[in-house]
Amino acid sequence: MATIYEVSELAGVSLATVSRVINNKTKVSEKTAKKVHDAMAQLNYRPNSIAQSLASNRTNSIGLMVTGLNGAFFGQMMAGIESTLRKAGKHVIITTGHNEEAREKDGIEFLKSRNCDALIIHVEAVSNDYLIELCQGDIPVIVIGCYIDEIKQHCIELDNELGGYLAAKAVLEEGHRNIGYISGPENKLDAQQRLVGHQRALREYDCKLGAEYFYTGNYIDTGGRDGLKHFLDNKQSITALVCANDEMASGAMTYARDHDLELPKELSVVGFDNVIFARHIYPQLTTVDNPVYEMGMMAANMVLETVYQQQNLKIQHHFKPKLVKRNSVSTIN
Repeated sequence: MATIYEVSELAGVSLATVSRVINNKTKVSEKTAKKVHDAMAQLNYRPNSIAQSLASNRTNSIGLMVTGLNGAFFGQMMAGIESTLRKAGKHVIITTGHNEEAREKDGIEFLKSRNCDALIIHVEAVSNDYLIELCQGDIPVIVIGCYIDEIKQHCIELDNELGGYLAAKAVLEEGHRNIGYISGPENKLDAQQRLVGHQRALREYDCKLGAEYFYTGNYIDTGGRDGLKHFLDNKQSITALVCANDEMASGAMTYARDHDLELPKELSVVGFDNVIFARHIYPQLTTVDNPVYEMGMMAANMVLETVYQQQNLKIQHHFKPKLVKRNSVSTIN
């Protein structure tokens, strides 16, 4: 196995220079850095990660806590985080909380025990007070998907209220007034905010969201299926269905087709998130774009700037959703 001494000799530079290149501690000219990297490649030299950690006081690993691993939403978020950090030579350790306070706290403690240089977290169950205390600790923390004024510089958020408004307005503008709404779980902040936006749009068109037009879903396809079944079983003559995410929208669309409803002629459907499959189902789903991949990249950039002192990175804390019009909404004449 090659040693750092052999790399130094082959590259024709000092041991200190090789160390600087490996650890990225100080700037080295591109020409010198190339000599070192070429020598490392020729000798098949692999830096000892433990030794690097001791020398730099960094593990080059970032802990990532997400609510779950199922569904396209979290896949896009994790892809944005991992791809950005991998380009910078960092690695991600992932754990999940499954929307349970004890499991979220346990997962965060696990990541801290791995000596991660920073944490990126998307949580649902822990309190704001817990997050405030966590962000005041020794490990830098970035929180995706929420806004807390006391730790606003640690937060990355989407304007979910605006997104809910845009989703409802998409069908209201086409003449729909009998509109069913399938919400996300009532304990989730983003679901609460999207509902507020939905209600704001209805008020603008002198509509009300009565209990008969509301169903609480679960953010997976079964919520959409069960929600539409609820409306049909109760003889609600809805012409449009707005769902708080795309997975529930897809479940509702499948249930509609299985029960011989012609989409969108007999039922218009709108989703939220704009996940990859939204453009491939039939009819293609009109939805609200949730830039979760970009939010993941932003969280990674915040870590790179805060922890690794990378410069000239664009930092953005607030994201705006946009309506993506496709083929799942018809016009009421």
